[in-house]
Amino acid sequence: MTSYDSSRYALINRWDPTHLTRVDRLLDLSNGQKVLEVGCGQGHLTKRLAERGVDIVGIDANPNAPEIAQSDRVVFMYAEDLEYDDNSFDTIVAVHSIEHIPALDQALAEMARVLRPGGRALFIYPAEPIMGLYAIPTSVILYRTPFKARQVHCQKLWPAKLRRMTSGLGLKENHHEFNLFKWPQFVSVFEKDA
Repeated sequence: MTSYDSSRYALINRWDPTHLTRVDRLLDLSNGQKVLEVGCGQGHLTKRLAERGVDIVGIDANPNAPEIAQSDRVVFMYAEDLEYDDNSFDTIVAVHSIEHIPALDQALAEMARVLRPGGRALFIYPAEPIMGLYAIPTSVILYRTPFKARQVHCQKLWPAKLRRMTSGLGLKENHHEFNLFKWPQFVSVFEKDA
């Protein structure tokens, strides 16, 4: 299992504006909406959405994330144990984070719990032909070896698998797509039963 308590790891994640473009296209967030970003890293997306008036909090499993974050809305918290009441958020966004969560079933159940009925969850995750393939550079940064990449990306996901994992949680997929630009990735949007 990967330990995300490295400052170096927290600093390697760079801002990619295409994620904000995707959020805008698929979610149409409005001023005042309550949003949870899971696995926010330095809080690049959290910061930009907060600047628009979105009531957002970003969580990350790296205890160094709040200290180096670009936003004061970033907190240290595990997705498997969300410290929020049921139905607390209108929207959940997870950009390249769910593939890192060993207990993903538990994390998805927690996300479903804190999402209000009718709320939406957006997941962006790598379309890896081999689990961990795209995590080799991160493995080298964290462990100084490429051979621990499967500890970094400990989940190999695709839309049908994610649908199966969420089927008993009251989440229904209403959109998915495959993006090839920059790197291969899947995008899935789910809505919680009203």
